Amino acid sequence: MSDSIFLKDLRVRTIVGIWDWERRLPQLVSIDLEMAADIGRAAARDHIEATLDYKAVSQRVRAFVEASSFQLVETLAERIAGIIMDEFAVPWVKVVVHKPFAIRGSSDVGISIERGRR
Repeated sequence: MSDSIFLKDLRVRTIVGIWDWERRLPQLVSIDLEMAADIGRAAARDHIEATLDYKAVSQRVRAFVEASSFQLVETLAERIAGIIMDEFAVPWVKVVVHKPFAIRGSSDVGISIERGRR
């Protein structure tokens, strides 16, 4: 299957980082998701129950990230991928976590992971 549903620039404040100041102050992260989905089945039925409810995914990811407190964005991305695959029965997901302005002189830094099978 090569169909996917994507969500770009989901902005959430969370505790993430290794430095003392990062552990005290929530920072803005931005999350991009791409998730395998059977678009043909959804299009044929034209009903929300036939597709991946991206609003439900975004609400779950936002709630998780807001409540989390990880040292590494790598851990955050891995846990987000697990939630999406386990709770929403998604066979493949790509998660990109951006940590804007984390490096002086750079507007963005982050990681990208893919989990599952396409």
